[in-house]
Amino acid sequence: MTHTPAIQFDTVGFGVGDLSAEFSFQRQPGSVTAILGPSGAGKSTLLNLAAGFLAPRSGEIRLQGRKVNDLPPSARDVSVVFQDNNLFAHLDIRTNIGLGIDPALRLDSPGWAQVDAALDRVGLPGFGRRMPATLSGGERQRVALARAFARRRSLLLLDEPFDGLGPGLAADMLGLMRDIRADVGATVLMVTHDPDEARAAADEILFISAGRISADASAEGFFERRDLPDLEKYLGRTVTS
Repeated sequence: MTHTPAIQFDTVGFGVGDLSAEFSFQRQPGSVTAILGPSGAGKSTLLNLAAGFLAPRSGEIRLQGRKVNDLPPSARDVSVVFQDNNLFAHLDIRTNIGLGIDPALRLDSPGWAQVDAALDRVGLPGFGRRMPATLSGGERQRVALARAFARRRSLLLLDEPFDGLGPGLAADMLGLMRDIRADVGATVLMVTHDPDEARAAADEILFISAGRISADASAEGFFERRDLPDLEKYLGRTVTS
């Protein structure tokens, strides 16, 4: 049976300054894709195009078969978790999560119950009235994931959200990401620089180099391949001729 891709980039071009990028790929619903590549290759650019924070100069972006090139981020069925967690410092945790459900914060009792349930799911019950500055880095990332739980969008974009958390905490966060995937049936695109993180979490790999996808493959055995010079260089291995 053929399924409509959860996300599809059809020759999507973007350029600004020294960066020129063009991406073509598609992913089926419920898949988890790790996006890797050297610094400046265009990994975050791809995520920002999918989210609507950047507008392509050419090509088509489709979510669940619908062209979304002209849709603002708020109108796309997407949740985004950044490395800096993107919380409003002057608002308490409960309000930060509530804004993810409705930017106007017009939540009824079931809506606020959804916020509290999301905090419970990430192990932060009773944290709703705390301010972001009173939380550790790991706790703030849990709040960002709680917001993704509460939003229940079909596409989850993660831009190095676990960087600098330490192996144990990063593993916990990956577990929460899998919970979102299972609960919502979300398709996940995850930018990471850590091959071990990609091995643990992903079904598929997009490897980006110089604004192009140089490899689109299954995660199984990907990092053992010796036929991709860009990957060899990225991993610091000797490139064989």
